[in-house]
Amino acid sequence: MITILDYGAGNLRSVQNTLEEIGAEFELVRDAGGLHRATRIILPGVGHFGQMMRSLDRMQVREALLDRIRAGVPFLGICLGLHALFERSEEAPERSGLGLFPGTIRRFTTNARVPHMGWDELEMKLESRLLYGITSKPYVYFAHSYYAPVNDATAAVCGYAVPFCAALEAGNVFGVQFHPEKSGPIGLRIVKNFVELC
Repeated sequence: MITILDYGAGNLRSVQNTLEEIGAEFELVRDAGGLHRATRIILPGVGHFGQMMRSLDRMQVREALLDRIRAGVPFLGICLGLHALFERSEEAPERSGLGLFPGTIRRFTTNARVPHMGWDELEMKLESRLLYGITSKPYVYFAHSYYAPVNDATAAVCGYAVPFCAALEAGNVFGVQFHPEKSGPIGLRIVKNFVELC
């Protein structure tokens, strides 16, 4: 069962609509028990890093989430859900992330218009199961003020003030900075790839 982790925020309706459009069965979960039933996990995110991590800790799902990821359950983090995979964020330096990847989520510099909002181009970096079948320089929809650093798991980058990690893939862990649920047919294909290829 595809599990959408509902921590009280996030663009849940749009993600649900996307899964329904491709005919995928899913459930919303709000506890560790729900995560333990999951065969795939999606963590959508909009809002504030600190609020999200506080919510995950209040719900007591941090360890269950890490256990399932380490057990090989495919995970997709969207926008703030991607940020959660890193150690920390400048948005809430007092709160730790999941720490699956090293580094800090940073805010775009003051010479960039923030938030980075709207359609922008991806540059592919790695052969990717998540981005399989996508054109070489697709346009997808972004809405964010903070960005993840480029690292060895970066599957695609986007340049906005600085190059940043727009898509990440390492084993069973996937993350996207953009919103596939708002990115039209390309976004549908990406979600379908996650559902079918994992």
